[in-house]
Amino acid sequence: MSPEPSKGDFTVLFQCSLGNLEEASMPTGETIADSELARLLWNLADAVIICDPAGDIVYWNPAATRVFGWTAAEARGGSLDVIIPERLRARHWDGYRRVMQTGETSYGDRLLEVPAVHRDGRTISIAFTVSLVTDPADGSVTGIAAVIRDDTARWQERRRLRAELAAATQPSVTTGE
Repeated sequence: MSPEPSKGDFTVLFQCSLGNLEEASMPTGETIADSELARLLWNLADAVIICDPAGDIVYWNPAATRVFGWTAAEARGGSLDVIIPERLRARHWDGYRRVMQTGETSYGDRLLEVPAVHRDGRTISIAFTVSLVTDPADGSVTGIAAVIRDDTARWQERRRLRAELAAATQPSVTTGE
């Protein structure tokens, strides 16, 4: 596993969204240092992936490695195409470019559920939220952050339950009921 990021890593990573702030204000008036935020992102059980305006991966935490199979060193600098099923790529990139141009997304307050691709080629189901990373000086979008979890088991269970429900509501062939 890669070593935890240093305070400098976090500052460089988020320089467009946080500037050179040493601390972020919390709603309670308390502050949290950027090194603490970096450790939080690094240690989250959910995958965190951050991409620049071109869609290149600039941050990939250890949970992203667990979910998708690619190490941070392999993923960083590369395209999100490593996790997007080929049949969904055109739609994804059309939307991504639109968000980068307009600075607006309709997905900011919704949980998204889509298929993804693991390094070994199998399809997994993921659930995630996205947040735009913006430049505090002018509000321009400088990237997108996603918090992701593998939702495959839950998706398969819902699929099984829907099939059971559909079978239970079908008229019986033997009784006609």
